[in-house]
Amino acid sequence: MSRFFRPAGDSDSDTEESEEELMSSDEEAPTKPTASKPTGMARFLKGAASSSSSESESEEESDEDEDEKEHPQKKNRFLVGGDSDESDEDEKRVVKSAIEKRLEEMEAVMKNIDNATKINDWVAISNEFDKLTRLVERRTNLAEKVPASYIHTLVSLDQTLNLALAKEKEAKKKMNAANARALNTMKQKIRKTGKEYEKEIKMLQEDPVAFEREYIVPVVLSPAPQTSKKRVKLEADAEAGADDDFTTVGKGGKAMQYTSESIFTNLQLIQEARGKKNTDRAEQIRILEKLLDVAATVYQRLRVLLGLISARFDYNSSIATHMPIELWTSAQREVDTLINILAVEPKYSVEEMALEYDELAERTPDQEKDGIVRIRGSIISFIDRLDDEFTKSLQNIDPHGTEYVERLRDEKGLYQTICLSQGYYEKTKQDDPLSRVILRRLDHIYSKPDAVVQALEVNVAASSCPPLVSLSSSGSSKALIQSLCVHLYRSGSGILKMRAMLYHVYHHALHNDFYRARDMLLMSHLQETVHGADVMTQILYNRAVVQIGLSAFRIGLVREAQATLQDIFNTQRVKELLAQGVHQQRYQTLTPEQEKAERQRQLPFHMHINTELLEAAFLVSSMLVEIPMLANIDDDDQRRKATSRPFRRLLDFADRQVFTGPPESTRDHIMQASKALQVGDWEKCRDLIQSIKIWSLMPESGTVKEMLSKRIQEEALRTYLFTYIPHYKTLSLSLVARTFSLSPKQVNSIVSKMIWTEELAASLDQGLGVVVFHYVDQSRLQQLALTLADRAATLVEQNEKALDTKQGTASWGERAEGLKGEKRGEQSVENRRRGERSRGTARGRILPYLSLLRKPCLLIDVFL
Repeated sequence: MSRFFRPAGDSDSDTEESEEELMSSDEEAPTKPTASKPTGMARFLKGAASSSSSESESEEESDEDEDEKEHPQKKNRFLVGGDSDESDEDEKRVVKSAIEKRLEEMEAVMKNIDNATKINDWVAISNEFDKLTRLVERRTNLAEKVPASYIHTLVSLDQTLNLALAKEKEAKKKMNAANARALNTMKQKIRKTGKEYEKEIKMLQEDPVAFEREYIVPVVLSPAPQTSKKRVKLEADAEAGADDDFTTVGKGGKAMQYTSESIFTNLQLIQEARGKKNTDRAEQIRILEKLLDVAATVYQRLRVLLGLISARFDYNSSIATHMPIELWTSAQREVDTLINILAVEPKYSVEEMALEYDELAERTPDQEKDGIVRIRGSIISFIDRLDDEFTKSLQNIDPHGTEYVERLRDEKGLYQTICLSQGYYEKTKQDDPLSRVILRRLDHIYSKPDAVVQALEVNVAASSCPPLVSLSSSGSSKALIQSLCVHLYRSGSGILKMRAMLYHVYHHALHNDFYRARDMLLMSHLQETVHGADVMTQILYNRAVVQIGLSAFRIGLVREAQATLQDIFNTQRVKELLAQGVHQQRYQTLTPEQEKAERQRQLPFHMHINTELLEAAFLVSSMLVEIPMLANIDDDDQRRKATSRPFRRLLDFADRQVFTGPPESTRDHIMQASKALQVGDWEKCRDLIQSIKIWSLMPESGTVKEMLSKRIQEEALRTYLFTYIPHYKTLSLSLVARTFSLSPKQVNSIVSKMIWTEELAASLDQGLGVVVFHYVDQSRLQQLALTLADRAATLVEQNEKALDTKQGTASWGERAEGLKGEKRGEQSVENRRRGERSRGTARGRILPYLSLLRKPCLLIDVFL
């Protein structure tokens, strides 16, 4: 009561008003006391007068209790130092240490980050993350352990960041500039911080239970006041419970226990929640991981693994973005575990078509009629999804950075998983999934050199369930490809056989076996059926044809290389046809949906065929074919008899240039080399061609350069003879040999071949060692007669194609040419021979290699 007795001079108006408000709140008066009514003193007198009465004391205690409930702050303010003993003070007051305060501050910042992520405010997230980083640095300087919630925040922010970046790419309306900059800034911060705590993040993702045990915070935070004894008891309970079974608290505050008896019930609940709008996929994954730890039987482990792998694949619901790499790695490891369990336990089988069974009951082989427990599931679908997500991640990663190389290292583990599943399907004799998984295996090795294939095959034979066919059993990569393709030829479906043939052809061409690759492609008649295949098969067909052209070029068959590559270069859409880029035409724009579909079909960067090297091979081959032809024909027939229109356009453009500087690009080197070859300067042409740097990317580049030098000498000789026929009656073979640095035997062979093919009207005098030219000038009538004969032959060929089309006996290429020729009206025969490219979804297809199938036309005497 001492607080009511104060000297009059010590009190001011504020104190009197506060005391009056406090005392007036204790009395249940119907009206508010005014300034003229001394409510404070009245209450004091009331308490003094009724001090002897127990009834009044109980009323006063009840009033004080009500006052405590209604105004706790006022009581704390005015009753500090009241009559409370030491034990009550310990119950009400909490003395927090500096560690607790720092933890509370970090928890508040992490809560702000969580709230900001819900509204996609990356500016606030970036600012709060900077605060959190400073707090972590302070704890590190004080030698304190980083709390587990910080690692959880890093993982959560990384996942949220990936989703935000994916949505930003797909969204038509982009976020504002400030938020976008903050998003990119956070990407760099998370990547940098993730490297510092890479070990902790990996532990959390691999084994969350062990991580929580490792990172138990020794201080327990609680909003309610606790005594020091209770706090010590909580810490002891937390440490003792670290080795016990885990306990999860649900939304209602009820403890959720996961035991081996409740596995099937929890699996059913997760299955029912799968695909719903508000399902927490991350929480489902955590629950399934805990269920896997408590699974006691083989059947329980298989059921949980099937659900866990499916949940990981469901985590990424967007088709455009790839699956997070951490989840992919976990899924790949769990697929290996699933196959290993099935390989060790042959009485359990996972099949796509299984009879109905009670999913809430335990099953053992003794309960089944045939002694085999069949579980509904699909391992091959997991393999397909793993492979597709791996390809999708490579498509979305910058191929020129280190992240792409690090991601590409995961291909070895994926390939071993594919081989492991192949061995399992061979052991269980499941033909359909076996063919599909063999095709996946071929997809990873058909375009790789032998050294890379050997690196992938290192641990295949040593696996727990090795396939029957491996590199160690086959001996070489060609034998391995042969055995795998033969299996698909015998047991695969139509599309699988087609793709196996294309893989086989590509691999032969990659090893410079041109004739075998060409014969296999022609005898398979794929050019007749590829137009009905899916787009990826058509892209694979284009890649096989291009690789055949490159193999012909590498072994010196420049005419075959030029004839093979000209079809794809005539389209001026090389990158698009090979699925290495999206082509934008001048008068055609792709819709967002079409562009998105095109980008999803793009091959990963490490599978690309170098288009600059491809263009160099095509242009050099065209130069060696076109330049002698230009020297052989008249100016009026040059345009009509062009075999390579892309090369002819570049050459005409180069001829129109007033000033030609030093060559810079590959095209400049080839065009200047072509001009030198036209005038017979074969040494300059050779030096320009060999100075092209792109040849270093071709295997055995030294051999290729030597081959090109030899072919340039031969074609220079042919060009010289075509150019100077009108000026010679005889020409010494020894002089020609010295001029072009060729042996007399080589010159004799070249000239004899030209005379045999009627390219030269001449004869050889072996005794004198000279060429005798028989130049005859054609009259105007003879020229017209030859022109008429050519047009009549063209008309007969066109009529035969139209007749074959109506009777249905023509080949696919001829029918396509005839039908499209009728629809398009007048069109030159030369363009129809090359064939029209399909439109729409079949954009990736080119017509078959007609130059290899084309036979000499029978000349008809038009004068009969």
